[in-house]
Amino acid sequence: MNSQTKPPFAQTFANSSKMQTRAHALIPGGAHTYAKGDDQYPVLAPGFLARGQGCHVWDVDGNEFIEYGMGLRAVTLGHAYAPVVEAAHRQMLLGENYTRPAAIELDCAEQFLSLIEGFDMVKFGKNGSDATTAAVRLARAYTGRDLIARCADQPFFSVDDWFIGDTAMSAGIPRAIQELTLQFRYNDTESLRALFEQNPGRIACVVLEAATAVEPAPDFLRSVQELCRREGAVFILDEMITGFRWHNAGAKKVYGISPDLSTFGKGMGNGFSVSALAGRREIMELGGLQHDRERVFLLSTTHGAETHSLAAAIETMQIYRRDNVIEFLYRQGERLRTGVNRAIVSLGLKGSFEVLGRPSNMVYATRDQAQQPSQAFRALFLQETIRRGLIMPSMVVSFSHSDADIDQTIEAIGEALQVYRRALEDGVERYLIGRPVKPVFRKFN
Repeated sequence: MNSQTKPPFAQTFANSSKMQTRAHALIPGGAHTYAKGDDQYPVLAPGFLARGQGCHVWDVDGNEFIEYGMGLRAVTLGHAYAPVVEAAHRQMLLGENYTRPAAIELDCAEQFLSLIEGFDMVKFGKNGSDATTAAVRLARAYTGRDLIARCADQPFFSVDDWFIGDTAMSAGIPRAIQELTLQFRYNDTESLRALFEQNPGRIACVVLEAATAVEPAPDFLRSVQELCRREGAVFILDEMITGFRWHNAGAKKVYGISPDLSTFGKGMGNGFSVSALAGRREIMELGGLQHDRERVFLLSTTHGAETHSLAAAIETMQIYRRDNVIEFLYRQGERLRTGVNRAIVSLGLKGSFEVLGRPSNMVYATRDQAQQPSQAFRALFLQETIRRGLIMPSMVVSFSHSDADIDQTIEAIGEALQVYRRALEDGVERYLIGRPVKPVFRKFN
């Protein structure tokens, strides 16, 4: 953002407002992704973005923002990152989808398996849900069991019934399917052990992320792995977020574990639609041709190996190898955390506002006067940071967040937190314009 940018509070959202009215008439919820919906942002917010460059975005009213959502963490290098866009464009000129496999499918598989060490085979898809649901199907076929144990403290695994049926938004999903998914608690090995004891020989797989904003307790992940091996269940690690943010070789490298299957996406193609299911040959091959067991319909989608997305993934992986991307994410995230924490202490907001998670993937907690989680205070913080030129549903940095961007962000957050502090003293309703934001997973509107 430069000196010509509009000053704080000068934003207008007239075009966004008109488009929102049209969108809700045509699109359920007004958006194609729940996390991008109007209920996730305050009333004073850009409704539609028009373009992005690096870590900056512009809305349909011409307002400029530094972004810290980065396409729901899918954009790790930056919006319109030239080398990736150019690689995809070169491939598009050769065609995007053929009748037989494209050579680039093999190239991308070799690149992926050499970067994400420890797996034998990989299958590509278009989104994380494809990959994770395919992993669950493989696990059921491999074990001959039906039940799924998934971590209850982690927000999202798939759009498919096996997971959504186990959330507050279970409408439309048969109870018989809902009853096939069980929950255990993160960092609580005993809760998982209890599921195995209560359902002997029935659990096909255990599904979890290695970490979110909460780090694993010592030996927790190894204990999960050992339980799975002992009980004959498949250990599935969801690396949609941790992959390409924790380490080049994934979170499994950081924590020293060996899942049977892992799923990747988001940062894998810097925003292009591509995901991956990787794992041990004896399990993955059940979705192939070189075995004599019953066939598994693993991943077979018309657009699953679109060539331009694979070209984007290859270029992204090469940039990761060459340019120490993850080290940069850690460094810039730590710079941001340090500055925000300084503001929290100076304003006496410890316990009321908190930055959480690894520097490469930070979120924040908003709490009220009783230090309880508050959607109203989250809306206020979003409102005040938007006013100051930030879109900040999280504090996720990218390879394009410069020192100047981070420093400007710290200053803007400091000003927003001054309003936050006054709201704690006077009541949030005096400062928040309109309604609070809402959690995505809720039973009623």
